[in-house]
Amino acid sequence: MSLRHRLSRKEILVAPGVYDGLTASLAEKAGFEALYLSGAAVAYTRLGRPDIGLTTASEMADTMTLIADRTALPVVIDADTGFGNALNAQRTMRLYERAGASALQVEDQTYPKRCGHLSDKSLIPEREMAGKIAAMADARCSEDTLIIARTDAIAVEGFDAATDRAEIYLEAGADVLFIEAPQTREQLTAIASQFAPRVPLLANMVEGGTTPSLGADDLEAKGFSIVIFPGGIVRALAKTAQAYYQNLAANGSNKPFAESMFDFGGLNDVIGTAEMLEAGARYDNRQS
Repeated sequence: MSLRHRLSRKEILVAPGVYDGLTASLAEKAGFEALYLSGAAVAYTRLGRPDIGLTTASEMADTMTLIADRTALPVVIDADTGFGNALNAQRTMRLYERAGASALQVEDQTYPKRCGHLSDKSLIPEREMAGKIAAMADARCSEDTLIIARTDAIAVEGFDAATDRAEIYLEAGADVLFIEAPQTREQLTAIASQFAPRVPLLANMVEGGTTPSLGADDLEAKGFSIVIFPGGIVRALAKTAQAYYQNLAANGSNKPFAESMFDFGGLNDVIGTAEMLEAGARYDNRQS
């Protein structure tokens, strides 16, 4: 089923954040129908840096390629600002689409951008953003590759300006709207009331962020079509990794931490080592 077709259903789509083949495979085994390749998560893990526009398009495309090799689930990929003007956004579309992405999320911040839940953001003119959206639509190879238009205007220009921008982006050809960082439940409700009858809506749940933390059922009832949890996996793993390294430094052994980690065999079970070796063996000494 294409992502476009899945978003036409009433049931909300929950897309967890992933950042490599391992997290993608674990999310798939947990039963999710789609994944979100978070630029923030890639910055946190590959660079050990904050989400302030340091991650490059090629780093994201490389990561997307590895994830597509590990899972056939549709992946929404963070395209930041398109990494430049409309022509850069077209190149990003072609690059990410070839890498296996099912949807690109592009935003109206200036470049370099920063996390949508950080302060002191700045925006490009709405007509410039509309041009990027139209350019990306012209560049995509498949109509099933979706363009998710994000506006960060609530924090910069106010709520009404954000919905005005969203209307322009919808007219420009956006397939999904993402109004970032609503500050109240009332704003979430107003967004859904204005747009849900016409276009799929994406909600972003960031632990400790600006937006009230709502569950998928609540968001579905309001009219949202997809909810992402982009950086939650990194926050969970970072806390575990911090405890692991502190334990190893203090004890010189992993024994006190054994109940909180896979052993060698356990991890190999999770990643399917035996199945891969069996598959490879079928090709050994194959007769023509």
